[in-house]
Amino acid sequence: MPTILGQNQYGKAENRVVKIVRDGDTHHIKDLNVSVALSGDMDDVHYSGSNANVLPTDTTKNTVYAFAKEHGIESAEQFGIHLARHFVTSQEPIHRARIRIEEYAWERIAASDANSRFIGADDVKHSFVRKGQETRVTQITYDGESWEVVSGLKDLTVMNSTNSEFWGYVKDKYTTLKEAYDRILATDVSARWRYNWTSDEQRMPNWEKSYEQARKHLLHAFAETYSLSLQQTLYQMGSRIIDSRSEIDEIRFSLPNNHHFLVDLEPFGLKNDTDDGAVYFAADRPYGLIEATVLRDGVEPKIPVDMTNL
Repeated sequence: MPTILGQNQYGKAENRVVKIVRDGDTHHIKDLNVSVALSGDMDDVHYSGSNANVLPTDTTKNTVYAFAKEHGIESAEQFGIHLARHFVTSQEPIHRARIRIEEYAWERIAASDANSRFIGADDVKHSFVRKGQETRVTQITYDGESWEVVSGLKDLTVMNSTNSEFWGYVKDKYTTLKEAYDRILATDVSARWRYNWTSDEQRMPNWEKSYEQARKHLLHAFAETYSLSLQQTLYQMGSRIIDSRSEIDEIRFSLPNNHHFLVDLEPFGLKNDTDDGAVYFAADRPYGLIEATVLRDGVEPKIPVDMTNL
């Protein structure tokens, strides 16, 4: 049987870009990890090795750095839109560009009064510490006519030390788990939300504000939901975002259930009660994995069920 070429793409992955903006003595940092994937009329390079339609991946890398200087980095989404538009409109063989970006957050280091006097400055505005919280992510796809922007976050670790239960579940001969009426609920949130902005004719969202607000509503829903299951909490988080942000139509979560088990201290003559503060064993694996999509009513899902490579 003859073979034919299927879907294909190429580009430069994981271009680390750090942009420093100096506003007098006050500096601002944008720290991105940018991956470019291009597709289009690429049959010949696969069949015969002809590079006539191939923009070198080294050129895509150079473009990323040049655009960081020429256009700046207002937001991860806006930067990805600039790149995707450029590759599709400037190269005839390229029909589709996908830009994936991870953004790493930094916060300022507040200097002590003594150190400020020592270095002869009233305030330190150029020293930062990397935030140890979530990584912001976005994926921008452009085919010359329509846009798809899917943003979100990963590795946002959250915990409720109470107001969580788990009982009334199916039991069979292999079930050993005891019902819990006061448990720890903890997870590492991975979430992707899809914007309904798809055309240059539409008003573009405020990407920075949208991310901040989506993150805020996610955290508020997690904290304010009395949880009878992690699934219930997931749905409340997604609903809160969609109800509060008109620019977002779909959100998908992947939530590992970071189990915390009461330690048996009876061999040591100790009663491990939650009323006066208990001791738990934090198990990193195996873990329950809860995944689901929450949609605005009437919207068709487009975010992949498997977010491993998104």
